Order: sequence, then C-alpha cells, then structure tokens
Amino acid sequence: MKIKVAVIGAAGYTGGELLRLLVHHPNVELAYIHSNSQKGKTASEVHPDLIGDIDLVFTDKVSTEGIEAVFLGLPHGETKGFLEENKFPEDTIIIDLSTDFRDESNDFIYGLPEVNKEKIKEAKKIANPGCFATGIQLALAPAIAKGWVKDTIHVSGITGSTGAGKKLAETSHFSYRNNNTSVYKLFTHQHLKEIKQTFGQIQSDFDSDILFVPYRGNFARGIWITAYFPFEASLDEAYETFEAFYKNAPFTHVSRKDIDLKQAVNTNKCIIHLEKENGQLVVYSAIDNLLKGASGQAVQNFNIAFGIEEYAGLKLKSIAF
Repeated sequence: MKIKVAVIGAAGYTGGELLRLLVHHPNVELAYIHSNSQKGKTASEVHPDLIGDIDLVFTDKVSTEGIEAVFLGLPHGETKGFLEENKFPEDTIIIDLSTDFRDESNDFIYGLPEVNKEKIKEAKKIANPGCFATGIQLALAPAIAKGWVKDTIHVSGITGSTGAGKKLAETSHFSYRNNNTSVYKLFTHQHLKEIKQTFGQIQSDFDSDILFVPYRGNFARGIWITAYFPFEASLDEAYETFEAFYKNAPFTHVSRKDIDLKQAVNTNKCIIHLEKENGQLVVYSAIDNLLKGASGQAVQNFNIAFGIEEYAGLKLKSIAF
C-alpha cells in the first residue's frame, strides 16, 4: 500500500528530517515537496545529504487533490492561515508540526502516542507535540498517572541548536553556541501549556507548578531532561510503574542502567532512567529533538493513523559515538 503524501514547508530542519524518513518509508509515495523560499531547487540542493535518494523539485504551488496525508512544517502561527486558504479533502490526514493546534479545544488530536494512541488511530487532524514537551511529558507521565506528584516539579532541559530552527539567529550561531551554555525563557517556555494540558488529562486534579529551566546546548541535536519531585516509595516500585506504563510503547524505553544522550540521537527513541536521592525521585529522559521531538514522532503518528506498523520508516540507529 502506497499512500500519497505531501510535505509543506520541507526546506527547514524538521522538513528535511521528514524527507529523510519518508523517502525510505515502505508505504509512502511523495507526491510533492513545498517551499516558498526554495521553489525550483531540487531536494538535494537544499538538503545535500539526500543526493541519490530523491529527485523531487521544490514547488510553491499547493495541490490538495488526491493527497492522502500532508505534513505541515510551517513556521509557528502560519498553519491556521494556510489551512484556511488550502482546503484538503475531509479524509486527508493532516499532521501539523507547529504550535498552532496543540490546544485540544480545537478539532486536532494531540499526537503523543504513549498517551493518546487510541485517539490518534481515529484522528484526521493531528497536532504533533513540541520537542521539550515530549521529553518532559514522557519523563513524568507515569508518575502523574500514579498520583505521585503533589508538589512543585523541578525540571531542567538542554537542547541542541537545531531546536531553534534553520533560520540564523544570534543564539544559534556557531560562534555563540560553541563552548557555551545559556538559559532562556526561564519558567515561561511555550511548551508548558501543552505539558499541563496532557497532565490534566492523565490526572484530572493535577495542579502542581512546573518550574522549567531550558538551556541552550553547545551541540547540534538532542534533548536531555532532568525532572524531580518528592517521592516516598522505593526506586524498585518506581521502575515497575514506569516499565508497566510503557510496556506497549515501542519507542520509549526504561533503562535501569545509566543512560547518555547519544543513545537517543538519530533515533525515534525516548530513553528514561530513574534515581532516588534525598527523598526525591529523579527522572532523566533523552530524545532527539528532530526525531522523537518532531519529524520522527510525526511519522509515528502517521503510521498509527493509517494502521501501519508503528516502526515503519523509523528503524534508525543511534550515532553511538
């Protein structure tokens, strides 16, 4: 079965990552790739690593006819206007990677498979989670579901420069990032809204503060999350709870051994490790911000929505070293 797919906004980091996945997906036929800024260029001119893999040319024209699924990699704030101007058939699966529809008060389903898989199976419109949001939610969801979190949650997270997008900015420039670390959006990161939405769905009376410190890292890709909260039970009980919560989640793995970021980079995995110290449960989670935090999770949602094997197009290897 080949599904006709379009990628809108395919010139950026997440768009390029989508192309890398979809061009080798056994169930995908790429109908066209869209970019206003790169129209007329081949995919490998914009993403040189795709040489020999894909010969499609970027277009600024949008075709809706016959498209069975569309991935939207547009800048935040532009997706709503795009969908108002371009009406896709009602049965087209729409997967949006921006922040525009992550509030479930609209008709999009929030695409965190470990929590919303049954909803995603029936969804026609899917809002892909944010990268920090994915790492934090997967680190804490089992504890929220168990009712263990009753006080303030302290979270820190460090992300690679690709999380800032392809467009050059002072804080994503090599000369700023190299040998440097900095904090931004202290306690006010935009992903907190979707995180609290999910935790409220998992536990209806959840009202704990999440004090999140985001860091810019001096590396290209990956996210490392550290979260902790007061915890009275044993570490073994915590592990058993986390392992049970993720037993049917093919990409989320709980490790009783120490973990590192490179285990997750270049994969669609989230890898979790737990510690208990000074009456606190400390949770580490590691993801690739462009894969499990963006394009890989979007393809995972695509697979679930079409009833395809969840691993399709996502059998990736870590960089290891």
